[in-house]
Amino acid sequence: MRREVPDRVPVMCQLAVGHYFRHTDLEPIDIWFRSEGFAEALVQLQRRYRFDGILVNLPGRDPDFEQHVDRVEEKTRREETWVWWKNGNYTIVPHDDNPHYFQSDRTRYFPTFEEITPDHLWYVEPWDLTDITYPYTWGFDSEPRDFEDYFPEFHTDTIRAVKSRVGNEVSVHGEVFSPFAQFLELLNYEHALLALIDDPAKTHACLDRLTEGTIQLATLQAKAGVDAILISSAFAGAGLISRENYEEFVLPYERRLIQAVKAASDDIVFYTHTCGAIGDRLDLMLASGTNGIDTLDPPPLGTVELDQAVAQLKGKAFIKGNLDPVTTLLQGSVDDVEQAVMHRINVAGQGGGYILSSACSVAPRTSPENIERLSQLVEEHGRYGCGGILDG
Repeated sequence: MRREVPDRVPVMCQLAVGHYFRHTDLEPIDIWFRSEGFAEALVQLQRRYRFDGILVNLPGRDPDFEQHVDRVEEKTRREETWVWWKNGNYTIVPHDDNPHYFQSDRTRYFPTFEEITPDHLWYVEPWDLTDITYPYTWGFDSEPRDFEDYFPEFHTDTIRAVKSRVGNEVSVHGEVFSPFAQFLELLNYEHALLALIDDPAKTHACLDRLTEGTIQLATLQAKAGVDAILISSAFAGAGLISRENYEEFVLPYERRLIQAVKAASDDIVFYTHTCGAIGDRLDLMLASGTNGIDTLDPPPLGTVELDQAVAQLKGKAFIKGNLDPVTTLLQGSVDDVEQAVMHRINVAGQGGGYILSSACSVAPRTSPENIERLSQLVEEHGRYGCGGILDG
């Protein structure tokens, strides 16, 4: 996981934010609103589950955010914390799910496609402290930042906090949203998908600008010392867009992102996270120049049979995932987990290039015992050439 030759199948799952809320000793608001809080939560569960890597999938937080807080209310019966802001808006923080920011009238803001000017776009962060704005402003800033200095200094604080805790013990990964994912988040999904049909030229202009901002962020994360960068391209599966639309609206921009950042940081590793039905586009994902492909959701969540993915990708990119996070990890017994893990070790573990992982995020209420079993199983059966099941 840190570019050395591994002695066994690595293990690394992406955990839902609500899983950190439920299974660490930190308060949800401290995890969500503080860089140090999220860093501590990441490291606590990495150590508990003995993961070989940590994905830092929230941006660093403004250390002065509390100056914008009006009051905090605990909704004990609803298991929620409500943070009221001085601007009249509020954030609902469930104790087992992602928080959401609302305007005072209980709505969320999304600009219309018609009011968007592509030249005003750079990067859209779906998990900032506040909601989507246009032109984009960070947190409670009143003015957009210059594109040359777009990302606040605190943006990589969580990465630095994690690295200060783990040193070279585990691999530390950053995350950027793909230009296509940002476009969908900006407009809200249905309106963004319609824009592909209604005005593809303007859509391309928007994606072009968002690519430049994403290159800047990925380069910033590389300079902060991450070992790999995940491209979160969750909404690019067959459940949302066709293979032809993927080739037009996703592939060129992710390819450009990867090429530009690798030109500046030639040792950085990229991998691409796309959920759901991707069995028909693994070759297109690979064509971006990515070093790895993540999730590989099995049926019924997705369309990837692991043996077929191995046949198509082995030796060309590492593969990560395919362990059903719902049927197996959330709803299954320890015995179910063992059977599923052994199948994946046998199918994909031989010769390396496979990271044992949930296909998508581990759900908040998944039993920690089921997750703990993953590292135990690779220690027992996933070693290379040491009497384990991967011998021969």
